[in-house]
Amino acid sequence: MGNLLRVLMNNNDPPPKADRIFVDFENAQPSENEIDVWNLVNDVLNSAHEILLKLQRYKGATEEIRQAISNPKIEDLQEKAWQSVTPLVSILKTFFEFSLELERVIPELLGELCSRDLTPREHLEQQQALFKQFALILDFVLKFDDLKMTTPAIQNDFSYYRRTLNKMKISQDQANMVDDQVSNELANRMSLFYAQATPMLTALSEITTKFVTQNRDLPVEQTTDCLSMMACICRVMIENQEYRSRIREETQLFCLRVMVGVIILYDHVHPVGAFAKTSSIDMKSSIKLLKDQERSKVESLLNALRYTTKHLQDEGTSKALKAMLSD
Repeated sequence: MGNLLRVLMNNNDPPPKADRIFVDFENAQPSENEIDVWNLVNDVLNSAHEILLKLQRYKGATEEIRQAISNPKIEDLQEKAWQSVTPLVSILKTFFEFSLELERVIPELLGELCSRDLTPREHLEQQQALFKQFALILDFVLKFDDLKMTTPAIQNDFSYYRRTLNKMKISQDQANMVDDQVSNELANRMSLFYAQATPMLTALSEITTKFVTQNRDLPVEQTTDCLSMMACICRVMIENQEYRSRIREETQLFCLRVMVGVIILYDHVHPVGAFAKTSSIDMKSSIKLLKDQERSKVESLLNALRYTTKHLQDEGTSKALKAMLSD
């Protein structure tokens, strides 16, 4: 780990230029060399939209739980709360299992995008379909965590479920149903997952960090340079008027979300983070680009940089960058 820190903290080489890379996020298709990993990741991504839709529609059992807690001796209310919360826990299980699917496929995706046979620039130029898939994962992660943070019923429902599972007198059939849905071990893991303010980002950060540490034959900077290059490409595609004119407004917002997602991931994975002077991400230009957009469209992205990054408040972060994100 000491060598890892020295490599990353002393990496003062200027980041590779990305001013002439246009990534066709709207139409990129996998080449023959990409197709196997692309199919593997695509099978998982096919469920991403449905996951977000379920989370968006998640209403919780707040009232039923409140009534049950307020009236502990009324069995009908206890049963009603239990019947309301168990299908919700099944939905929460689906979300957690999706994070496990990401854990399975992301190392394969990073292995292709960060291999030594090409430079980070060459990877992202030549493997645009895989770059798009990684971008879609980042886009999903930001959207999921944003929805989770505005859905406090999730924590409330799962906490009640775990308490009730041990206290409530339920029939053997009900007990068997619960065991089939969420075992104690799985419940413990889900509890740790949902205790995070940004569970999907935390999972993605841990997956990426594990990939870096486990692939000792792969230079560390190959992965970190690839991440910083992604952020740079997304920024330049919006800054460059010619590139920007070639993509729809929806894709422009997608580029901004991916840029922010990569910055946050880099900031969590890199020991000194994205805001350090040695960072290969141009944070000043990235923040300025966001603040030049219509505020209502990027406020959540600015808040993501303010509240979900790891190193913003470090002493080494310049006062100018802190000031840019303070207003």
